Amino acid sequence: MALAPAPVLAQAQPVAAPSQIASDDPTTDGGQLSDIVVTATKRETNLQKTPIAINVLTATALQDRHVQSLYDLADGAVPSLRVATFEARQSALTIGIRGIVPLDANQPAREQGVGIYIDGVYLGRQHGLNAALFDIERIEVLKGPQGTLFGRNTEGGALSLVTRAPTGKFDGSVTAGIANYGGYNGALRLDLPETYGVSLKLDGVVQYQGPTTKNTLAGQSGFNYFDRRGFKATARIKPVDGMTADFSYDNGYDANTPFYSQLLNYNPNGCVAGTQAAQPRCFLPGTNYTTLTGTVKSLIPGTIVNGTSRQKTTDIGVPQQPSIDKTHGFTSNIRWNVSPEIELRLISAWRGVNSTQWDNSGGAHRVPVLNPTNVVVNGQLANGTLFSRYSLADLHQNQFSQEFQAVGTVGQIDYVAGLYYFNEHVSDDAATPNSNFYNATTGVISIVDPCATVTTGFTIVGGLPVGGTTSPAGSQPGCRSIDRASEVWSKSYAGYGQATWNATDAIHLTLGGRYTRDHKRGVLHFSRNINYDINTAAAATNGYTPLDRTWKRFNPMATLAYDASDNVHVYAKYATGYRAGGASSRTANYLPFNPEDVKSYEIGMKSDFWDHRARLNLAGYIMDRKNSQVDISSIQPTATGNFNNLVTINAPGITKIRGIEADLTVQPVTGLTLTAGYAYTYTKIPPVLITSTGVLQDFFIVFTPRNAANGAIDYVMPLNDMDLKFHLDGNYAQSTQAFDQFATHNDASFIVNGRVALSNIKVGGSNQLTISAWVRNLFDTQYIFRRDPSNSLPAAPTSATATAGNINNVLGDYGNFNAPRTYGLEASVKF
Repeated sequence: MALAPAPVLAQAQPVAAPSQIASDDPTTDGGQLSDIVVTATKRETNLQKTPIAINVLTATALQDRHVQSLYDLADGAVPSLRVATFEARQSALTIGIRGIVPLDANQPAREQGVGIYIDGVYLGRQHGLNAALFDIERIEVLKGPQGTLFGRNTEGGALSLVTRAPTGKFDGSVTAGIANYGGYNGALRLDLPETYGVSLKLDGVVQYQGPTTKNTLAGQSGFNYFDRRGFKATARIKPVDGMTADFSYDNGYDANTPFYSQLLNYNPNGCVAGTQAAQPRCFLPGTNYTTLTGTVKSLIPGTIVNGTSRQKTTDIGVPQQPSIDKTHGFTSNIRWNVSPEIELRLISAWRGVNSTQWDNSGGAHRVPVLNPTNVVVNGQLANGTLFSRYSLADLHQNQFSQEFQAVGTVGQIDYVAGLYYFNEHVSDDAATPNSNFYNATTGVISIVDPCATVTTGFTIVGGLPVGGTTSPAGSQPGCRSIDRASEVWSKSYAGYGQATWNATDAIHLTLGGRYTRDHKRGVLHFSRNINYDINTAAAATNGYTPLDRTWKRFNPMATLAYDASDNVHVYAKYATGYRAGGASSRTANYLPFNPEDVKSYEIGMKSDFWDHRARLNLAGYIMDRKNSQVDISSIQPTATGNFNNLVTINAPGITKIRGIEADLTVQPVTGLTLTAGYAYTYTKIPPVLITSTGVLQDFFIVFTPRNAANGAIDYVMPLNDMDLKFHLDGNYAQSTQAFDQFATHNDASFIVNGRVALSNIKVGGSNQLTISAWVRNLFDTQYIFRRDPSNSLPAAPTSATATAGNINNVLGDYGNFNAPRTYGLEASVKF
């Protein structure tokens, strides 16, 4: 999906100075704020007259922030929009809006809670979302359930990326830049003149950054590195009057490595063997242990404990190679103005993503811990410890979607109606071998052969191992112990309609509804290296049942809007949405879970004042979510590696999400624009009774700050025929949780970005040159964006009746610091 930059918020958007505004722009008058066009209702409308809470990131705002991919929005460009990596990995992104943020939508049978769209096409997986952005016209952030017009998996809202279409006129630009950490970027946009009725547009992009944490193992990749490139071609034809057909193909490549996972502390909860009551901090949520057994082990020699600063080099070198995401897609978008009352649209798309994950970011900072024992690795007997969990996974996804829409106006009624079809096939596999070996006899750390085998359960006879079981334990494909492998087929059908009755010039009533039928079928091919396709007896013993379920939903919405004046628009809205159910491939029985449903009640105001030099938009909402999907995660060591056991359950009762949002834009004088945004988000999941232990456990919504805010200053100073532009933005977020089941918080954050640019420099006739200097994280702020306490607590129960918690694998919290300060120079020529 190679999607490069070019964007402040629609509701908080810097307004171009007169010399930057096209002469054919009728919406801007001197120093007044310009109108913003959005397509949130499947038709082009004025943002300030659209009764939906929306922020828009324009091409200019993305450029000012040097946003190259969606992950660059993790700094808080929109306060209620949260973007996070899955674990430390940049190959899959978690997107959340208004507290709808799944912990692990990384599985084939798990869905996101926010819909991601490119030119109206829904993307079924979170894999590949960190591809390079190119020639984005705007990103619309639609907040609150969008279940009527956008469908399933849009409980929190939708992120709609809109790219520039061909114009049929010769136009283009070339951009090139350099940055620290060996970074560089380039982009080409070429709009060709219409020829034989065909308008063609070509886009290409490259982006590179070297690692910000060096791997001390020679010849291996460092951490927080990326190498992205992409290409897109779009053709527009107009076969008959009133008909426009766009056909596009895009292809993207993203090689990246994870953020480095540091050991933040050592045994922070003071775990020792004894009674649980005497150690209230050494407590695993959801358990009723009465005693703690085992011994907290020493650290592997050379391990660094550092919870205060971002490490520039690893303490122990590990094998690491880039993860690779490859995206591709073909889209056909046909529009036909049949009459003044109706436009017919047909959007068809074939898309896919292939993702290969290599994540060895933890090194000696997560289990297994130092516990020397006799072990046979590749036939060699030694006393030592295998360590450094290498998380390997492959995912392959293909999807086809088709949507037919009828949009128009009849008398006082604006309407949208549509039919939708979605078909997806996804398969994945995962393995977690250990890549390093510590020899307790010699004190030497070595690298495990990528096709290693491990023998356990043997006896020593005459100094030699006899018997035992030998299992694959390498990282190379074909030599791995497979933790899981699954395959899922999903089909979704929907019909929807929405109509707005413009009762008067000031009163507008909108009613809509969508009927959806989802069918999901899934199989678990492997679990814990057992081939369920062959060993059906073991599968039955583990309680495995293939997934084969159908869900049906009707999602209504209603909005009453009132134009109190030409400059004040108020509305009250009721909306619903739902996220499909599925099954967890990380469980041995492929445990299924049901959909979750959300109801939202919202009031809002959009206003322009001070002669259109100021704009204030407010929204307040109440969301009630039923059957919330929550995750219980634990790393369980095995003889040949470690697997992540993650159970997804539906929390009973109603999850409460409450919030207030505000966006302010002020242009006190021509050329100066001040913007500010704020989001307050309260979330509460009712305690969940863990049936196996009888314990009421608290759960939390991840990556959702209670308070988040941002602000920006933009100033454009005319210099003869040129413009000197200054941009500075600051983004704050209160600390958040990183896991559903742990109360442990990440750090609060405050990130400042800036850019200085000199534009409209005449070169070679009508060509215009822009040169700029940019910086992200100006003050090199360091904060932990993901803190994992699971390694500092007792192990998960081995049975429903377990009363003793084992602390043999207690190590400490580990986590990830944000990216360091990056900066660079860029030049762009428009021709």
